Amino acid sequence: MAQRFGGKFSPDGTGPSDPDRPAFDGARVDPVGARSNLLFLPPILLAFTSLTAGAAGLAVGLLGATSLTLGAWLLRDGLRAEAEYAARRVARRPALPRKIFAAALAGIGAALATFNSDASLAAPVIYGIAAGALHLAAFGIDPLGDKQMEGVDTFQQNRVARVVDEAEKYLAAMTEAATRSGDRQVAARVERFQIRARELLRTVEEDPRDLTAARKFLGVYLMGARDASQKFADVYVRTRDAKARSDYMLLLSDLEETFGAKTKTLLLDTNSDLNVEIEVLRDRLQREGVRLG
Repeated sequence: MAQRFGGKFSPDGTGPSDPDRPAFDGARVDPVGARSNLLFLPPILLAFTSLTAGAAGLAVGLLGATSLTLGAWLLRDGLRAEAEYAARRVARRPALPRKIFAAALAGIGAALATFNSDASLAAPVIYGIAAGALHLAAFGIDPLGDKQMEGVDTFQQNRVARVVDEAEKYLAAMTEAATRSGDRQVAARVERFQIRARELLRTVEEDPRDLTAARKFLGVYLMGARDASQKFADVYVRTRDAKARSDYMLLLSDLEETFGAKTKTLLLDTNSDLNVEIEVLRDRLQREGVRLG
């Protein structure tokens, strides 16, 4: 589907607030490319060609198509998890090795597909092993170890990883709410705010000296942003209220400026005014009907 470009001089005014900052700066490219998307084609072909193979052949073919589809789906998640791992200075290895499981499912699917044309055991096993090996050669394996920084103890790094993981969950919830609203300008505005937020996350990863203050700041601000996003989506889907949209966009602008400033100062200042800033945010969100737990 075509999507209108939004930039510095676009009529919708969705360009970056910083005139020295390119519109694409910090944008994240979806790591799921054409190669992985093409893997959804073989199971479709296998399912159709199995329709004339009799009852047993149809059952085997559908099992093979299911295995191939699950493998392609796991591969997409594995590529995204690997990209998140690569983008962070401190990260824990994925709990589930999705790319390895995807290769195994591709091998099983290829073996079942071959079984319809060759009922012997040797040929399906050979084709299955070959398919799994080629899958691993094409897409690689999952990260198998935690990523750590030198000079920082393991306990501190685990705390950083937990803070970043929690923050990413809030950002993912904001993306879901913006998508649910059905407004492309809102979705683009949320993405711009997330770029600023992730800059702060990278700063925390690189210098976790004042992690307690950073965690409090990120937790309260991102929780408020998530709750405000969900409330806006609920209201806007029902009413398409222009005032609610304007208020939400203004809130995102304020939060973006706050995160941009804190990226430079949070870990350097004494943070004596942090509690005051958080209380100001709480008061504003409460006036808009969002109550933080």
